[in-house]
Amino acid sequence: MGLLRRLLFSPVTAPADTALWVARKVHETAERELNDPAAIRGALVELEGQLLAGEIDDETYDAAEHDLLSRLGMLS
Repeated sequence: MGLLRRLLFSPVTAPADTALWVARKVHETAERELNDPAAIRGALVELEGQLLAGEIDDETYDAAEHDLLSRLGMLS
């Protein structure tokens, strides 16, 4: 009975199931990119460049650096 019900309701449930699957994949990809050590290190280099160029102040740099280092797992 479960298979028959699934076949009968698939035109209704398939779009929602597909949307949920896509949302999960987007979330997984975003999480992977957010926590990628190479990307975090690149962001740290870019942040330091902004500080040296005078685009950001020390306080902004310290806060952003702390966030990036904690994502990298170097801070507790």
